[in-house]
Amino acid sequence: MRNNLVVQSAFGTVVWVVCGVGIVGAIASLLLSAKTWEQYGKHHLLMDRETSGSVPADSSAAGSSAAVAERDEEVRQMLEARNARRRRRGEPEIDVERELNRLIAPAIDPELRSEIRDLVVARNHRRARQGKPPLDVDAEIEREIADLSEL
Repeated sequence: MRNNLVVQSAFGTVVWVVCGVGIVGAIASLLLSAKTWEQYGKHHLLMDRETSGSVPADSSAAGSSAAVAERDEEVRQMLEARNARRRRRGEPEIDVERELNRLIAPAIDPELRSEIRDLVVARNHRRARQGKPPLDVDAEIEREIADLSEL
């Protein structure tokens, strides 16, 4: 009976010691992983190399001519693959270059066209204040749209 009583009292002590060690371990791991918790949830859709601000040497900036040329080449390859599938099905092929130009052309909606018109009208007012002749509004709108197409 005495053994049973000793085991029961030792059991309580063991439980308290294990709980104490567990709490100390939890606090230590929380303190050691504080930086991880600070980073948690930031840029959850981006990888670290994309948020660091540094661009790897082998990649090019999004708007550079190399990036545009690479994009155009990839789109051209997809269009050629589409033509190959159309050929196998017996359908007529599409003109790859015309379709490429259609796909990469900027989408000019009425709201954007209106903003471009406002820009041209404001430019004409500045030109009039400077004593210069006004520009043809419609021709200038088309020129601005063509400039957008080249970007």
